[in-house]
Amino acid sequence: MKILALIPARGGSKGIPNKNIKDFKGKPLIAWSIKNAHDSKYINRTILSSDSNEIIKIADSCYCETPFVRPSEISQDLSIDYEFVIHCLDWLKTNQNYVPDMIVQLRPTYPTRKTCILDECIAKFIENFKEYDSLRTVIPIEKTPYKTYRIKNGVLEPLFEEVDGIKKPYDKCRQVLPETFAHNGYIDIMKTESVYRTKSVSGDKILPFVMNRNEYHDIDTIQHWTIAEKM
Repeated sequence: MKILALIPARGGSKGIPNKNIKDFKGKPLIAWSIKNAHDSKYINRTILSSDSNEIIKIADSCYCETPFVRPSEISQDLSIDYEFVIHCLDWLKTNQNYVPDMIVQLRPTYPTRKTCILDECIAKFIENFKEYDSLRTVIPIEKTPYKTYRIKNGVLEPLFEEVDGIKKPYDKCRQVLPETFAHNGYIDIMKTESVYRTKSVSGDKILPFVMNRNEYHDIDTIQHWTIAEKM
């Protein structure tokens, strides 16, 4: 199968200036995700999607393909993943006549990502390729969302009135409610056909890969950075 690793790294990080190229344990942060892709036994190509010439230059020095510059209009704070994914797919199809079977999105903010988990996710998706549109890593949520509310016009309103036949779940014990999970962004895999068909990166049917809550360390703040370095 043609398996493309796509590493998104736009410039202009606000929480940590120049986060994607800041030195993390002797290498630019982005280099760790590039290494994940290179070490994988399944990934055939690794491409960077960035609007920053500085990031592109560093990724290129790490032997990551940098065939294009991501347009600024899809590199804003509120830009969504689908925009840079479809831009990459369209560019490769038009300019190189290359269409991967699947895209593995590797966010550079996970420098402690384990290649063995990456390959386990890819193998699981290949095994279930015909049945699912995408795979996402998730972690269990401690606080159930079925006991959450919103305030509307000064009134506290439950978000869920019923779940799996259980009425008023916000009044029930947590133990009787369904287990829930959060998308952690550690690894996302998507089928190219599904991206075009559903115009989304998740598609209609997502294959879960459940991780331990302590297995991943996303870097969004200086505090997260310090914790990840200690790992």
